[in-house]
Amino acid sequence: MDTEAHDTERDRSSVPPPGDEEGARSVRFSAAAWRRPALLGGACAAFLLLFSTFVLQPFLIPSGSMQPTADIGDRVLVNKLAYRFGSVPQRGDVVVFDGTGSFVREEPERNPVTGLLRWAAAAVGLAEPAETDYIKRVVGVGGDRVVCCDKRGRVEVNGLPVDEEYLYPGDAPSKVPFDIVVPQGTLWVMGDHRSHSRDSRDHLGEPGGGMVPVEKVVGRADWIGWPVSRWSSVDESGAFTRVPAPGPVGSHG
Repeated sequence: MDTEAHDTERDRSSVPPPGDEEGARSVRFSAAAWRRPALLGGACAAFLLLFSTFVLQPFLIPSGSMQPTADIGDRVLVNKLAYRFGSVPQRGDVVVFDGTGSFVREEPERNPVTGLLRWAAAAVGLAEPAETDYIKRVVGVGGDRVVCCDKRGRVEVNGLPVDEEYLYPGDAPSKVPFDIVVPQGTLWVMGDHRSHSRDSRDHLGEPGGGMVPVEKVVGRADWIGWPVSRWSSVDESGAFTRVPAPGPVGSHG
């Protein structure tokens, strides 16, 4: 049996015969049909990652340390332009920061491939953030003296007691006493759910004393974008409005 001849006939039958312009157009159309959506999807994904990296990033809340401001599973939208043009974090701001060197000694090792996939998923709010990323509220800025606590159990900043209305109901401002002066260029940060927050207080005895360098701040949490039932802005706290500017270095008594 001449199998080669039969194979040749089958091969020819799968290709449009010469002059069959309709068949050729059909092949080209079917190729373009999947290529265009793929290119469009890739372009959209690239734009979304770039936008998330440099402008606005969804941040999945992994714990209850910021309740009731941000609940477990919320996606807060982090404004990465908030401190890009000369502005600096202010008392009361809720910030996301990289805790490497302050809250954690060094970044944990991870598989490069899985690390990249995790980063991409976290960048669009589909996965928990990196283990070194934290979200807390700024309580003290460079030069501030932050003390806990006064006779009524309130935190004092530069000698003024602060009524922290954003705290989790029933929580004390702090059960850990402290008296610190925040070095310039750093921040003293605390969670709103004080009894469930590992924050600056937990790193007092470590290098850096629990202070977060300003350059490690990723951005300011300005909105809650998900779930829909919790759509809202992260309101600016008026708790620190009357706090005076820090005195000269060495004047704190």
